[in-house]
This record gives sequence, C-alpha cells and structure tokens, in this order.
Amino acid sequence: MIWFHKRYLLYGVILLAITWWSMRETGFELERFAQFTDAFTFIQNRFLPPEWSLLPLLLRESLVTLAVAFLGTFFALIIALPLSFASASNTSRSRTAYTFNRFSLSGLRSIPEIVFGLIFVVVIGLGPFAAVLAILLHNIGVLGKLISELIEASDPGPHEAMKSVGAQRRIASLFAIVPQIWPNILSHYFYRFEVAIRTSLILGFIGGGGIGQQLFNQFQSFNYTAMAVSILLIMLLVIVVDMFGSYVRKRVI
Repeated sequence: MIWFHKRYLLYGVILLAITWWSMRETGFELERFAQFTDAFTFIQNRFLPPEWSLLPLLLRESLVTLAVAFLGTFFALIIALPLSFASASNTSRSRTAYTFNRFSLSGLRSIPEIVFGLIFVVVIGLGPFAAVLAILLHNIGVLGKLISELIEASDPGPHEAMKSVGAQRRIASLFAIVPQIWPNILSHYFYRFEVAIRTSLILGFIGGGGIGQQLFNQFQSFNYTAMAVSILLIMLLVIVVDMFGSYVRKRVI
C-alpha cells in the first residue's frame, strides 16, 4: 500500500506533531465542547426575542453595507482584469513586467482589509468610503491573482490562431481568452462579493459605517436583542447575494 511508504508515514508524523503543537498553543481542549450548551442558553436568554422595532434603521444600514461590498468588489474587478493579463505568464509582455505585477498583486493581497481600513479612516475620515477603498485594494490583489491563473490555464489554441491571422495581442486576448474564462471570473467575483459583505462588517467596527458599525455599537451597549436583528439581516444579505450569483452563472454558462 502506498500509504504505508516511509515518506508518507513521515508526513503523517510531522502533521500530528504540528497538530499537537497548535492545540497546545491555542488551548484547544475537547472537554470545552461541553460548554456549548452554555452558549445556547446565553443566546436563548439574551438574544431572544429580537428587537424588531429597529428593523427600518438596520435595513438602511444593510443597504450601506451592500453598497460598500458591491463598489469595492466591482471596481476591483475592473482594475484587476487588465492587470491579470499583465500578470499571466502567457500574456505578459515581458518577464520583468510579469514579475513586477505578480509582486504588486501579492503585496496588495498580503495586507488585510482591516489594515487598509485603519489607514483610510485616519486619512479620509470615518464612513463607508474608507471601507470601499480598503475592500477595493485588497480585492485587486486577490482577483488579479485568481484571474491570471485562469488565463494561464486557458486553451492557447484560439489565442494563437487569432495572432496567426494578424490580430493584435490585446484583441486576441479579449476574444480568445476572456470567453473561455468568463464563467469562472463571475464565480470568483460573486464569491469575493460575499466575502466583502462580511469584511465590511468588520470594517464597521473601526468606523466604516453600515450594519457592521451598528452591530459593534449594539455589542458595546450589551443590546443583544438588537444584535439578533442585525445578525439575521447579515445572513439574509449573504444568502441573497449567493442566490443571485448562482442565477447569473447559470445564465452565462
């Protein structure tokens, strides 16, 4: 059996050692799962019934959160799409440009949205615009990498055929590669849109506005019944975006 090869046994021992070390460093104890019943009791006693009187206010803040996530992700896609062609090994003009663009995308991707958010909140002030910029910059790095990998994995035949009949590089890339990868681009876009909704909640904690800021204020004031309404609206937002994304992908495919 291949699984009993010495190399795989060594990998298994290393994995177990890392798991044990991680559990010790994080205080991971199986006995603590027995405390989950306390969490259910806490939710039942403090979160229920939800404070529905705040629903109109929280609905407006939910729309702010949706706008932040949409703008940050949509503008990131518009910028990342041409950058991804310059960051793909089969469409980049030179090795130097390829390396520089890949490094730049990695740099943007390595900085969490919360760090960008902290900078922009100080520079341009509190509000949703700072959250939009934070999501925008991080998503340029993420979408640029994902789309560039789709470009590198695309079928080179149509691209080479268009160039052989005299089409310019940009035209060949547009009409030969983009149609191949467009459904996957949409899939990545809607996934990042969902992530941006959850990210905008965290950015609300530092003054980025939207329902995330309301959630933070409710937590600070121990208003758990209001938090219940906010959490339900957040779940609804993510589910609606997921369903809409699935519908669009089916129509495109």
